[in-house]
Amino acid sequence: MPNDYKVLYRKYRPTTFDEIVGQKYSIEMLKNAVKNDKISHAYIFTGPRGTGKTSTAKIFAKTINCENPKDGIPCGKCNSCINSNNNADIIEIDAASNNGIDSIRELINNVKIAPSYSKYKIYIIDEVHELSNSAFNALLLTLEEPPSHIVFILATTNIEKVPITILSRCQRYDFKKLSNEELITHLKKIAELEKIDISDDAIEEIAYLAEGGCRDALSILNQLYTSNKKIDLDTVLNNYGSISMIQIKNIVDAYLNNQFKEIKDIFDKIEKTSIDYKVFLKKLIDVLFLKAIETKNNNQEAKYLKIKDTIFELNDVINKININVDPFLLIFLILIKGTSENTDAINKIPIQENIEVSKSTEEIIKEPIIEESIPQEEIEQPDKLDRQENQDYKQYIDKLKKVRINNCFAKADKTQLIQNKKSWDQFNEKINGTHQLKPMIMDSIVVLASNEINIVTNTQESIVEMFNQNLEEIEQEYENSIQHPIKFIACTTEEWEKLKKEYIKKLKEKYVYQIMEEPIYSKQIEKEGSNETIEDVFTIFEKNKIEIQ
Repeated sequence: MPNDYKVLYRKYRPTTFDEIVGQKYSIEMLKNAVKNDKISHAYIFTGPRGTGKTSTAKIFAKTINCENPKDGIPCGKCNSCINSNNNADIIEIDAASNNGIDSIRELINNVKIAPSYSKYKIYIIDEVHELSNSAFNALLLTLEEPPSHIVFILATTNIEKVPITILSRCQRYDFKKLSNEELITHLKKIAELEKIDISDDAIEEIAYLAEGGCRDALSILNQLYTSNKKIDLDTVLNNYGSISMIQIKNIVDAYLNNQFKEIKDIFDKIEKTSIDYKVFLKKLIDVLFLKAIETKNNNQEAKYLKIKDTIFELNDVINKININVDPFLLIFLILIKGTSENTDAINKIPIQENIEVSKSTEEIIKEPIIEESIPQEEIEQPDKLDRQENQDYKQYIDKLKKVRINNCFAKADKTQLIQNKKSWDQFNEKINGTHQLKPMIMDSIVVLASNEINIVTNTQESIVEMFNQNLEEIEQEYENSIQHPIKFIACTTEEWEKLKKEYIKKLKEKYVYQIMEEPIYSKQIEKEGSNETIEDVFTIFEKNKIEIQ
């Protein structure tokens, strides 16, 4: 027998405009368009996931095909309304799985055919940003001069990826995240209809975790409902790796009152749980933000600045964290850096063994706490610290970067690029998630290659800097993994776009790149009077003809 069970977000999917939650402005505009008989040929609905874009598109399609709409609302009685779910004139396309030029060509050919029995033939294209460039170009021609019986409704969670040429031909409606209050009201209504035994604070926590998405909120409620007779706050916290706001407020209060011991006790308890550090960080930043506003309003400038700086440091943890480090250790160190009580106790904090701290981590947790709390040999080997902090080494990397980019341009090869990209992907897969090099390579992309050099890009400048400081280790690990030696150099995505434009320009001008010799970095050169440097001199000149002062 077929399974008639429906998950909550499907069971309570809106079927009328009045059932759409939290999008009052957009709904009123669409209803007025129907009421005034001013239907555009193309619309685009944009906003976060689970905010009602596709549901609204279906209801709007039903409304504009209704034979007797009243005040912008479908009558629900005509043939078009009754058969709206199986209407051959309402075509839904998932661009994520039909993003090629062939799918759009088929659409364009069918556009010319008149509706079977409705006023309009309506195309709902979900996740439209997934279309390829060629597919967008083909769609553009139809959007430019569509037949009068055609209406396009495009939906996307990523409006930035939709070409401006498409956007300029559509009426745009922005769907906002639902507020916690809107989600709480909606969840309470559904819990009552489904006779779900759930506490108010559990509903509030679900609304918080959903981050403004109605579908996400219902999915969380559904999962908890199917496996628990009664849902309380602890049920939600334990199932979703969350932490109560009471605990977060206790941490913030201890932080603002310089109570080191209280912070330490709370983090000791957290260590034994399975809390998601991203949820923890978000809540911590939310509460600190409210405290920052409060201190600003009360003219407590010193306390406000302290909170503001901490918020920025905590926000950077997500982007700069080294996955070998316990994230709660970083958060803990950031907070106790802002306290002044019992600094001697900080030195006695037990630190996990085998923790490796990258340069980005050192930037997050600034000295002197790291020096006091983590043994020097566990942070980095001395030669790596020299590289990162030595100005001469940074200048050497800058020179090496220019030379390697130049030499890669000189011998760039498209076939080699394809091959090297595959090798890079294989290398990335082989590197374990806990490997110290993983954060530098996992989101880096090979964009140009020769038989000797790979140029890689990354969106984050800090990752690029770390990559170039660890070239030897990356090259050695790559050779061991792929069994083929290659040199690397990294630059930011923004920097690469400029380099690429310059490269294309020079090629058009018939400029010929000449191979340059790579600079050599030697620590011995820095140490004036070292025996190795003098011995190098003796290999060039006769020893008895040199006077050493």
